[in-house]
Amino acid sequence: MCQLCHVKSSPWVARRGFLLAMGAAAAEPVLAQVDVGEASRLRSLVPAQELELAAAQQYTQLLQQARAKNALAPESHAQVQRLRAIAGRLIPQAPRWNQRASNWRWEVNLIGSQSINAFCMPGGKIAFFTGILDKLQLSDDEAAMVMGHEMAHALREHARARIAKSQATGVGLSIAAQLFGLGQLGDVAANVGTQLLTLKFSRDDEIEADLVGLELAARAGYNPDASVSLWEKMQRAAGGAGGPAFLSTHPAQPDRIRRLQENVPRVRGLYQQAVGRR
Repeated sequence: MCQLCHVKSSPWVARRGFLLAMGAAAAEPVLAQVDVGEASRLRSLVPAQELELAAAQQYTQLLQQARAKNALAPESHAQVQRLRAIAGRLIPQAPRWNQRASNWRWEVNLIGSQSINAFCMPGGKIAFFTGILDKLQLSDDEAAMVMGHEMAHALREHARARIAKSQATGVGLSIAAQLFGLGQLGDVAANVGTQLLTLKFSRDDEIEADLVGLELAARAGYNPDASVSLWEKMQRAAGGAGGPAFLSTHPAQPDRIRRLQENVPRVRGLYQQAVGRR
């Protein structure tokens, strides 16, 4: 793993990986600069706490496996500190999109792998693979766009909605019936296993994550133009053998860069305000 920039120390409490308990006072909801509409109501059919518990357990298992293979970067690693510094600026923006996020116990870890990939599980469990940092040579702004995108999937609760939809279809349950009792869907969250790591989001989910992530990063003082340069790098990497693993669950639609370019001006003022406050 290569060593990157040194970052300032943080007052957060680290335990095992990186645990951050946000304060009880969540930010008040604000009007968004990007237009993504309301979050899917399907998510209410899968209990959030159960899903987040399952995610935490799966995340812990993943870290244990990485540690056993000497692939879990230590807390002193420069890239780990770099990612946590980025997270420290993004996480305070999260309750704007989901007030429950103010009570999540966020974790950020780095796993040694050539895979070009990253994820954020329900409840704020974030992991980057060294491949996405090293192979794409991500700047801090670009890494913030990746992290913001992944956080957006969790904040918009795309996993809850996708699991609810797939399970309701698979077991033939009507949504109307579930509103009066979760039934089988109530047990799904505890049995998702590795599905959380391989879940394929819809095109609409990806659009939301792109735009919400863009605004999160801009509010945190990261240059919104990096969203475009990031996906340009992804496109170039996709031309290689096999392409990035990131693209297996985050398909590169032809209009992705165009849509980001259209939305960059909408958040540029937020970015400039954030930079002015720093």
